[in-house]
Amino acid sequence: MKEYEGGRELNDICRELGVHKSTFYNWRKKYAGMDSQELKRLKELEEENRKLKHMYAELALDHSLLKDVLSKKF
Repeated sequence: MKEYEGGRELNDICRELGVHKSTFYNWRKKYAGMDSQELKRLKELEEENRKLKHMYAELALDHSLLKDVLSKKF
């Protein structure tokens, strides 16, 4: 972002990073105006959210299996 704001050509930046312009614009929309602490916190929250979603999926599967077992026993 800083390179782009500093006047570097967008095509050069995208070619160097190996991303499309639309990806760069999405990143700019998402991360514009954030300082390093805010960006770090955002990454931490995204990682925590990913872990919680994974835990939920596992628990939902366990719950479903237990319901099936209990319904067959009774």
